[in-house]
Amino acid sequence: MTKPIVALVGRPNVGKSTLFNRLAGSRLAVTDELPGTTRDRLHADAEWNGRPFTVVDTGGIEILPDSVTNGRRPGPERVLTQDSAPYIPLMRDQAEQAVAAADAVIFLTDASSGRTGGDDEVARILRRARCPIFLAANKADNEESRQAALEFYSLGLGEVYPISALHGKGVADLLDALVEELPKAEPEPADDAVGIAIVGRPNVGKSSLLNKLLGEERAIVSPIPGTTRDAIDTQLEWQGTPIRLIDTAGIRRRGKIGPGVEHYSVLRALRALQRADVALLVIDAVEGVTNQDTHVASLILDEWAGVVVLVNKWDAVEKDERTFEEYSAWVRHALRFLDYVPVLFISALTGQRVNKVLPAALAVHEARARRIATGELNRLVQGSLERHAPPSKRGKRLKVYYVSQPGIEPPTFVFHVNDPGLVHFSYERYLENQLRQAYDFAGTPLRLVFRQRQRRDLKATS
Repeated sequence: MTKPIVALVGRPNVGKSTLFNRLAGSRLAVTDELPGTTRDRLHADAEWNGRPFTVVDTGGIEILPDSVTNGRRPGPERVLTQDSAPYIPLMRDQAEQAVAAADAVIFLTDASSGRTGGDDEVARILRRARCPIFLAANKADNEESRQAALEFYSLGLGEVYPISALHGKGVADLLDALVEELPKAEPEPADDAVGIAIVGRPNVGKSSLLNKLLGEERAIVSPIPGTTRDAIDTQLEWQGTPIRLIDTAGIRRRGKIGPGVEHYSVLRALRALQRADVALLVIDAVEGVTNQDTHVASLILDEWAGVVVLVNKWDAVEKDERTFEEYSAWVRHALRFLDYVPVLFISALTGQRVNKVLPAALAVHEARARRIATGELNRLVQGSLERHAPPSKRGKRLKVYYVSQPGIEPPTFVFHVNDPGLVHFSYERYLENQLRQAYDFAGTPLRLVFRQRQRRDLKATS
């Protein structure tokens, strides 16, 4: 399901991460009094009045002292000044990209410090926006600051919502107005094509792979990270199977995302993953598996997509008779939470093993649609319980009455038990491994749900 995206935009230290945490329902973003604490994008599902959406926290434009721009490290006196004039071009670029990538923008200002030149410039860009803009004057914690928030009406963006993201004051009114303007979250229209997204951090060869798969220069290829800004869909057919290839911009971690175009390209990549059945996670063989690769992998898992890991630039790696086995073991260890996925060593430049990519992705797609008969499934689970009984907890032992598979894509298994609280994560992993050993679920995540058996179920089977 593709959900509308709401981007939180504003200069540093206006409370974007605090508002993000409140909308997401948990403290997912690091908050601190020091301006510029957010150096990565965080995204989370949110819902208000029954309307789901994805909220995205963004880092503000960091305004550093002159000593930094001159190549010297700032000392303890480092501050972010209120005079934003030298950095207006960066703010303008960020605002333009937010408008282009999101379905709605919440523009946060600071009621306690008042209107700044940076606020003025961002507002100038947002006035031309086609998506809805909601101006929230944050830190309006008392009557005095709520009155001060009225100053922001002069920005010409319509209604001003005085809020306190920390205490929740006024946030409900803001969200009421927001969800009324958002497009509805709807399932993807019926499409026989298998959606395959090519994802990874910048400059690992995603566009080169797309071109090699298509046999033509469909996407721009450049050694400069971040060349691909938008998700690009390309239709093709592979041995009678329609495929929709989605090329995406690179995804970077905190501190590596620059302002503007690259900053907001992550929004498009997230949207692409929402539309994908299978993701091709491209890794640079020369640089190896990085923390950012595992970060991208976690984004894929958040969307329950199938995965094929592609170790690209394999031609550039010096090899001996042990290289392949050692590298394979290292990749699987580094991506240990993806130990069930196929790994291919390819070269998008030379075409080495590229012919195996689409067959592997289609095999994963087939595994995502695999369904097990209820009787067969319960015999497997009961056998697993007999071989390795669940550990007891507080004198109670987990009992599994029966199992069903109500859904596919991904395969979803519901375990009807006496008490879901008795399920330890290690035993859940054991049951998942038993399913994988018995059936070919390579490349697809499995969703295991443990549900307490109702009294009426007990009566029906007694």
